[in-house]
Amino acid sequence: MYAIIETGGKQYKVKEGDVLFIEKLDVKEGDSVQFDRVLAVSKDSGLVVGTPLVSGATVSAKVEKQGKAKKIIVFKYKAKKNYHRKQGHRQPYTKVVIEKINA
Repeated sequence: MYAIIETGGKQYKVKEGDVLFIEKLDVKEGDSVQFDRVLAVSKDSGLVVGTPLVSGATVSAKVEKQGKAKKIIVFKYKAKKNYHRKQGHRQPYTKVVIEKINA
């Protein structure tokens, strides 16, 4: 059984026990979070696709960690114009473990 959820402007295919790194959520480590934007659910009887959401379906997960990804370098450069800018960026994320798919 799997579900397709939407969070942080992205869509994820999840099963029970999966570990996801998603866009940062404002919850503490160890807390539980409910995803109610479920786009599709696959059951033994078949695939249920929402229009646009599956009514009554939720996915519960536990927040394992809040963190930042590895640093990336943003470098802007214009040839022959003596223009260059160097900037670093670390994207914040939330690590969650999918516990249950309620459909």
